[in-house]
Amino acid sequence: MQRTRLNTLIEVRGQQLTQFFTNPWRRISLTLLGFLSGFFIGAALSTTAGQNAEWDVVCAALVLIFCELISRWIYQRRNPNLSLGAEVINTFKVGVTYSLFLEAFKLGS
Repeated sequence: MQRTRLNTLIEVRGQQLTQFFTNPWRRISLTLLGFLSGFFIGAALSTTAGQNAEWDVVCAALVLIFCELISRWIYQRRNPNLSLGAEVINTFKVGVTYSLFLEAFKLGS
């Protein structure tokens, strides 16, 4: 790729962002934010899809495909150390799954 100003700017900002998130507390905060946003999205999906009872199967299939693709992408790696983006996406998936289990328990009781 050519060394244009835009390319240099993007590269420098990416390095600064990576250096910013090397702090463990910022990394934990970002993964916690991923988990909580996944929890919110999962709860919102289950309540809005269950409202009409028409999109239940489609929504469940999409969530299943999303979770399986993320799991395959994360766990087929040979290197056990995850990048920050992969870790946030994985905790987002865990948040979605956890919220769906919690919704199932609420409906079952």
